[in-house]
Amino acid sequence: MTAALPPSADSTPLVLKTLHAYRQGAVLHIELNTPEQGNAVTDAMLDDLLTVLDGQEPEVRVVVLSSAGPDFCLGGDRTELARHLAEDPAGGGIRTSGTKARRVCEALTTNPAVTIAKVQGKAIGAGFALALACDLRVGADNATFRLPELALGLPTAWGGLLPRLLSEVGAARVRELVLTSRAFTAHEALSLSVLQSVVPPHDLDTAVTAWAKPIIRRPVAALRVTKALLHAHTAPARLADASALDSELMASVLAQAHYTQSPRQRRTVPLD
Repeated sequence: MTAALPPSADSTPLVLKTLHAYRQGAVLHIELNTPEQGNAVTDAMLDDLLTVLDGQEPEVRVVVLSSAGPDFCLGGDRTELARHLAEDPAGGGIRTSGTKARRVCEALTTNPAVTIAKVQGKAIGAGFALALACDLRVGADNATFRLPELALGLPTAWGGLLPRLLSEVGAARVRELVLTSRAFTAHEALSLSVLQSVVPPHDLDTAVTAWAKPIIRRPVAALRVTKALLHAHTAPARLADASALDSELMASVLAQAHYTQSPRQRRTVPLD
């Protein structure tokens, strides 16, 4: 069961276990709020994101995804992943978590409102995927991005990240980023269209407002149809989108690795 935000134009913050959410007029702010853990993505965070996004009110025209602390998101939570494997070595928990991840990213991508990611510090793995799922992405000039999965023995299969990245950036550049797992800067992200704007950290809010102000003045019906058209016209570039298999692929690879590792190696499973 989902919990809708209060219906008032300016709402009281909805404080969940892993994030804060509140409305300012037609703008819904969602802030990842576990900075002591680098805002690592957990099942609890995915549940909280689904609670807010599924309860989103029709008056919302802009959704801003941000985070507390120095980093946007350091990726998936290693401890939780190891626990999933310990509880079910066949990967059942990982499949469930992966399905939630895909639902969250699709909720951002297909949202009737315009979604804006506000990125500072590191955006790694799952954090990269959450930002990329948004329509517009602004980064602080200190932001860095990385897809470390292959270096960690994992497939790039989380939340539909790979087909989105191929569609936004292009196959040749994505191939290099995925195969080398190297970090890249905000300015390179801008050149790749991972970001559409780069500003000093203190100007992030101003940049978000500059995008949001004209959007919230648009007629709501026209805005929603335009969003739907943009999504529909990018779909042909993702006809081979196999992201529905992400959770299965991730679970299969990790389950195999779990069975071939020694008990000592199984104590921690990196995912950042």
